[in-house]
Amino acid sequence: MKKTNDYVHKNVLVLGLAKSGLAVAKLLQTLGANVTVNDMKPKEENPSAVELEKLGMKVICGSHPSYLLENTDLIVKNPGIPYSNPLLQEAVKLEIPIITEVEVAYKVSEADIIAITGSNGKTTTTTLIHEMLIADGKKALIAGNIGTVASEVAQKAPADSVIVMELSSFQLLGTIEFKPKIALILNLFEAHLDYHGTKDEYIRAKGLIYKNQRSGDVGIVNLEDSEVCHLAEASDATKVYFSTSRVLENGAYIKDNHIWFNDEMVVSLNDVVLPGKHNLENILASIAAVKMRGVSNGAITKVLTTFTGVKHRLQYVDSIKERRFYNDSKATNILATSKALQAFKVPTILLAGGLDRGNEFDELIPFLQNVKAVITFGQTAPKLERIAAEAGIEVVKRVDNVEQAVNAAFSSSNEGDVILLSPACASWDQYKTFEQRGDIFINAVHNLK
Repeated sequence: MKKTNDYVHKNVLVLGLAKSGLAVAKLLQTLGANVTVNDMKPKEENPSAVELEKLGMKVICGSHPSYLLENTDLIVKNPGIPYSNPLLQEAVKLEIPIITEVEVAYKVSEADIIAITGSNGKTTTTTLIHEMLIADGKKALIAGNIGTVASEVAQKAPADSVIVMELSSFQLLGTIEFKPKIALILNLFEAHLDYHGTKDEYIRAKGLIYKNQRSGDVGIVNLEDSEVCHLAEASDATKVYFSTSRVLENGAYIKDNHIWFNDEMVVSLNDVVLPGKHNLENILASIAAVKMRGVSNGAITKVLTTFTGVKHRLQYVDSIKERRFYNDSKATNILATSKALQAFKVPTILLAGGLDRGNEFDELIPFLQNVKAVITFGQTAPKLERIAAEAGIEVVKRVDNVEQAVNAAFSSSNEGDVILLSPACASWDQYKTFEQRGDIFINAVHNLK
């Protein structure tokens, strides 16, 4: 772990616990900070708070009292806490810096960081990059929004390794000096407006991944996304591109049914087992990133000929009476669901619904051509039923939850159909996480047998 004096004797408020708050509070104490922890969950229901209190930290639970800002030099907040929180609004007025634990991870990491963000495909791309590095015999660790806390991984990562870090806009918005060696924005689509307020603010948060890069760093750029290209133009990083439609001199592309990088043929598309046209972007982006770390074509080919996807992201679950079931619970926005629908050319039954973030779903209509039935659930059920009707889909059923949706879909299906959970919404109206929603879908499928 790299030593830093940035936090020595600083009064640091860790706002919100969960895994990231627990990890960064411990790290900050190790780095010499005076740590105060504040979490909404009552202490008697909060084992992490009790653990930190035993380590000598001041812990306040149950509310966010304004006196916490007295003599505070820095706030490290849980990414999910919005800036509309009154305590954070007051901190902004007082010009107290507000960061997320990703910034602290960067400060202590001896390893280079490959950082991945985007509206869709982050987890698949992060996993592919990690797998390709490992397949080539390189030391690589995976961290960030994919499930392992960045500041925890950064403490353990040796200097000759690389951390492959999936980052959300929430995490990036709390960065100041964060500068990955390789930064990648997959795509940009209107999302999380309940948090950011406007699409421009959402895009600005994503763009922070490139902001501090210099010529010795690499920015991987989606040449098919004008907004990504615009963000990259403001960066001093060396640019490497990927494109699904253009032949490139500098980057990853498709030609003659093969994937190429610069003038090298890497792998035949016929040998790639990951389904869906949208995954080609993820694959090209991954290749562009690992090629900048010297990964061989053999290692890339080994991964692409065996990697079938990550859990909850267009995950094949099972076949029952010649109906194929796919779990795409991680599709929490319209773009993700539209990509999933494009992956199938056979009759499809779509299971969708969840938290209502105020958006409509009209952008899905062009992608419903192969959809024969829609099963809805959650807060957005009426909106999804409206667009299904506009698309001319005759079978539309509303159910109470995902488990019921599986049974309703099966009863509406025929041999050869795909039954696809791709909600186009966050899960929080009914489920704690998209993972829980996806696991319930998987169990319901297995129960059909």
